[in-house]
Amino acid sequence: MKVRIAEPGAAPLAAAWARLEARERRLVALAAAVVVLALLWLLALSPALRTLRQAEVQRAELAAQAQQLQQLQREAEALKGLPRLGHDEALRALEAAARQRLGASGQLSVVGDRATLVLKAARADALAPFLADARANARANPVEARLTRTGDNAPGAPVLWNGTLALSLPVE
Repeated sequence: MKVRIAEPGAAPLAAAWARLEARERRLVALAAAVVVLALLWLLALSPALRTLRQAEVQRAELAAQAQQLQQLQREAEALKGLPRLGHDEALRALEAAARQRLGASGQLSVVGDRATLVLKAARADALAPFLADARANARANPVEARLTRTGDNAPGAPVLWNGTLALSLPVE
């Protein structure tokens, strides 16, 4: 195998190549091929295969996010379609939701168009439905929350919340 090198500074390399025996040239060529293949794998194929493996997981995550956004959009459109509530009607609905969902663990006070809910050991599985009722039935939106988790953190133990939750009511 004859190698021609056009660069003038490559003459020492060409001379070294010419001094090698045929067997050594094959080994050097094989080593160069291995290096080229390793670089091809590291720089081109491996990243592409990694991307392909991650694409399915990312697609599933994005599909779940899209479903969640569509659900929120449907919920927002449903809320837009509901008739407007006056301040007094919204207040009655909020008080009823607090009594029904939270019982003694939630104390509601109202000043103007802002309701403040003081929570003492309120169960998370009661607070979430209260917030859904407050949003849907009273058109009250949370504007500030200062909550701390209390109780046992063991798996399976109920999650309890202490703190305050401020909600804005519809304006008269």
